[in-house]
Amino acid sequence: MIYFSVNCLNGSVLDHNLRYLYHNCLDMPQIPNMCGIYHNFLLNDLIKDRIDEQKPRKEGLSYIIDKLQGLDKEDFGSLAPFIDVVKIYGSLPFLISDSVLEKKIKFYHDFDILVSIGSTIGEFAILEDSLDRFVKETKKVGFDIIEIGENNIQLNMDQKKKISETILSKNIDIQWKVGKKDPRHQLGIDRTLSMIHDALKMSSNKVIIEANEGINVGIYDENGAIKWNFVVALTSKYPPRTFVFEAPFEPQQSALIAEFGQRVNLAEIHPDVIASVESQRRGFLSKSSFGVSYTRKDPTGGPAAKFIYYIIKTKYPIEQGELMNLSHLPRRTVQGAIEELKKQGLVIERINLEDARKKVYTAVQSDWL
Repeated sequence: MIYFSVNCLNGSVLDHNLRYLYHNCLDMPQIPNMCGIYHNFLLNDLIKDRIDEQKPRKEGLSYIIDKLQGLDKEDFGSLAPFIDVVKIYGSLPFLISDSVLEKKIKFYHDFDILVSIGSTIGEFAILEDSLDRFVKETKKVGFDIIEIGENNIQLNMDQKKKISETILSKNIDIQWKVGKKDPRHQLGIDRTLSMIHDALKMSSNKVIIEANEGINVGIYDENGAIKWNFVVALTSKYPPRTFVFEAPFEPQQSALIAEFGQRVNLAEIHPDVIASVESQRRGFLSKSSFGVSYTRKDPTGGPAAKFIYYIIKTKYPIEQGELMNLSHLPRRTVQGAIEELKKQGLVIERINLEDARKKVYTAVQSDWL
């Protein structure tokens, strides 16, 4: 006996090769025939159910990107239950007419999928002092979510509050994005955590972590591999459910699902791989899973940074003064080494609970993962 799984939608299935077999099974009384029911003929008891199966989901969110690629309504309907949000990519909403945009948004709404406009246009509207007009027009064409980031702008708390109030007043959700698109101007861990803190104060219950193209940006290194030290620094401060990790590449998606389980929130997913992402959430390995590496890097840089890292790793939590005493290095050298280790995601800085004027340093431990 073979195993196969099909999902019906108005009498159709995603895989055209299964159509004949599917339609010949409709008369079998033991197989329910209704939209959204999976017909698993073998090993169905071994498949993991989704904890957050019904939309709107609070966790295990999947955000796909729309680059104006053509979508077959029949096939897309089979994948729609696995998709929570679609983001119209980059500046594309500027390049198509309102009527086309409205039609596209309605297409997704018909499948119970929210539609987001990216942070690129939101930042442009803020720079041009046209946020009010932008929000009104965004609402008019049917967008549900506006992303706001600080890639090309820098906002203080008062400005962020005003932006949030303006967007929310039009019954549109706002999602704050943290990070820089330019690999040459990346945020350190401390700055990233500070911006996440600000975003959560703006009533945003989730924060998107910028990845751009997935190379040398945010939590990814120059090869697109995950910087686990950086990820641990974020998730040791906030629960993983706080974040929506942009993960453009399949190995990145596989690694994050393997690390945090089916309820991890992922964005920048191409529609072609949404079935693979959902399968992995339910316990199946994908081809990309076999290329996942969990190797943690050792500190790079000069001897001082490596020496300070060794002391912090063996003596954490430790204050800067004690680091100076143990290393016999000048204050400026110790401070420089600490800053370098923080940039590499190897050390976390926290307030000393016994004396709020002082800070203590802890090494990120691989066994935290």
